[in-house]
Amino acid sequence: MVLELLSLDLEPQASIIGNIGVYSYGTAMLAYAMLVILAFITRRTTPMGMPLLVASSLTTLWASAVTLSLLLTEPKFELVRLTEAARNAAWLFVLFKFIGQRIRGTDHILTTSRWVLWFFACTAIIFCFLFGAAPLAETVPILSSAALKAGFSIWLAVSILGLLLLEQLFRNSNEHELWACKHLCVGLGLVFTYDFFMYAQALLFQQLDREVWQARGFAATMAAILIATSLSRWEHDESPGYIASDDEPGGIYLSRHVAFHSLTLMAAGIYLITMALAAYFISYLGGTWGGVFQIVFLCGAGMILAVLLLSGRIRARMRVWLSKNFFSYKYDYRLEWLEFTRILARENMDVPQNITRAVANLAQSPAGILWSLGENGRFDLDANWQMPPPKSTMDLHPIAGWLRENEWIIDIDEWKIEPDLYGNLRMPRELAEIPGAWLVIPLLFGERLQGILLLRRADQARDLNWEDRDLLKVAGKQAASHLAQHQADQALVQSRQFEAFNRLSAYVIHDLKNILAQLSLVVANAQKHKQNPEFIDDMVDTVSNTVNRMNSLMAQLREGNMPQKTGAFSLQELLAGVVKESEHRLPSPRLELENDKATLECDRERLHSVFEHLIQNAQEATDDSGYVTVRVKGTERAALIEIEDNGVGMDEHFLRQRLFKPFDSTKGLTGMGIGVFESRDFVRSLGGDIEVQSKPGEGSLFKVNIPCSARTPEAIAKASLEDTLS
Repeated sequence: MVLELLSLDLEPQASIIGNIGVYSYGTAMLAYAMLVILAFITRRTTPMGMPLLVASSLTTLWASAVTLSLLLTEPKFELVRLTEAARNAAWLFVLFKFIGQRIRGTDHILTTSRWVLWFFACTAIIFCFLFGAAPLAETVPILSSAALKAGFSIWLAVSILGLLLLEQLFRNSNEHELWACKHLCVGLGLVFTYDFFMYAQALLFQQLDREVWQARGFAATMAAILIATSLSRWEHDESPGYIASDDEPGGIYLSRHVAFHSLTLMAAGIYLITMALAAYFISYLGGTWGGVFQIVFLCGAGMILAVLLLSGRIRARMRVWLSKNFFSYKYDYRLEWLEFTRILARENMDVPQNITRAVANLAQSPAGILWSLGENGRFDLDANWQMPPPKSTMDLHPIAGWLRENEWIIDIDEWKIEPDLYGNLRMPRELAEIPGAWLVIPLLFGERLQGILLLRRADQARDLNWEDRDLLKVAGKQAASHLAQHQADQALVQSRQFEAFNRLSAYVIHDLKNILAQLSLVVANAQKHKQNPEFIDDMVDTVSNTVNRMNSLMAQLREGNMPQKTGAFSLQELLAGVVKESEHRLPSPRLELENDKATLECDRERLHSVFEHLIQNAQEATDDSGYVTVRVKGTERAALIEIEDNGVGMDEHFLRQRLFKPFDSTKGLTGMGIGVFESRDFVRSLGGDIEVQSKPGEGSLFKVNIPCSARTPEAIAKASLEDTLS
């Protein structure tokens, strides 16, 4: 009924070469035959494997029937209609099944098996009408036109139903499900959209368009490629519902090479069709010059197409796009990243070597060399793993700028063959001539090039694709942050070492200043009192004490720390000695004992320095007519030592912001600004503290709280003797 209108096309033509329909539907037949093979192999690992296999088989049968009818003397109209109806019914059944799977858990009829009976009942009714309308129209001629319109309407309704089902499948699929089925949706959408256009035109003009009918096979072929892509994705899908068992037979897939050339051929065909349409309108609207313009336009379009197809960069980008969108990934990124992180976090403290090993492991490289950015802006050799270091120092600045700007991984073998791919890259000759040099990977930390990593070529060399490069780029950025953290840690450790050394030096210089003051005083009084025996005795004691303190300072410098000489002693005796040593300065300090039984157990010399410094500060802040009083109070558990003066005093801001701040002094060049800070630091290490009360013009009161020892000096000495004898 419908196909009789195409009897001119279905009848054998004088030359097979001129029968476009044979090539169109013959190509579709071959494409769907390959799809049937793929559907058969993947039927157990693909959702609705059997319905997809049946639908592909019926589509192959339909394309074969049309091709056969175009070659036979008497076309098989009924066979063509029957196979087309079966093809449409099979694909509609597949879509119903998919939608039912997507809406599982609801009470929709498609989630049960009841809809299958209704589907086959409706299909049978449509078949009866399509194959019963023609005999009825021949019996009743007046119904011929109505039967023709009804037939076109049914085919049109089927295509609309297919599009509606595709929309529902798309809407009810999540992102993961769309990844696998979107190509199926696009392919079937192309088939049903093409049928909708063809039968809508036929219903309008009461006949099918010959050229549209002939091109239908090519459209179906393009749909087969997209459906095959979905089958391939389902085969690789690792979602819980679609995992194949280990004993399942593997599937067959198009190679990337074949897929690339198929895609290129399809793109070229679309391009040529578009240019042909443009040329037709140029010829139609161009008047007298239309033919000339048409030829010139087609020549230019052909030349542009040839240039595009021969461009290495465009072909490479097409391969990357094809691999990213039509093939499964090469790596299991979870496992790769776990292994990469494990190597980076090894207990080996050689972080640069760990970085080299981790990135080399990703690239399956046996060795590597790492240069890191130094303080002077140069790239210094930081690690060489399984690879000898370069014999000479390299200037990596030219390649460093290029890597920072382009963020590319350099394949040295590729650069040697096709240097144009890398633009204005200036490769250092020493770097390119390193035996086995293969990849140069930039380690980028933000916009800063933190390091340059060179990997050696593996024994079994392999070409890098886009996925290898993307993985190495991301790994390089992660390694760069790790390297930057390592360098920051090293700089912090070095800074702290210098800080500790400077702090120790400041303490030593401060003590030397006090010792020098004592010796200066002895020298100043020697001429006047050198005949006085008591002065000579005091001088000997002072020099002896100075020698002991100098030996202690030398020990500090040798050991790099403040040695602790813990021992028990009487606080009263310690303060009495400090006060006596301070009497040569005015005003002379006065000692008041309210608790004369306090016993301390700590470094006597350091505590002596603390009180000596506090008393000296009080004397320097007070006029000669003023007073400095040292009081000893407290209980058996803690001693309270007060040092009070009526000197110039200090304001609240100075007490809070500057008094205990190191290297901040009010004495100008003669002061170090660390005495009070060091004093409080030592007292706090004993479990005590220093509190200060002061007002400008009224004086200051320093309160030193120190825990007392539970043992007497005699008990401590006895215990020490017993330990020695044992």
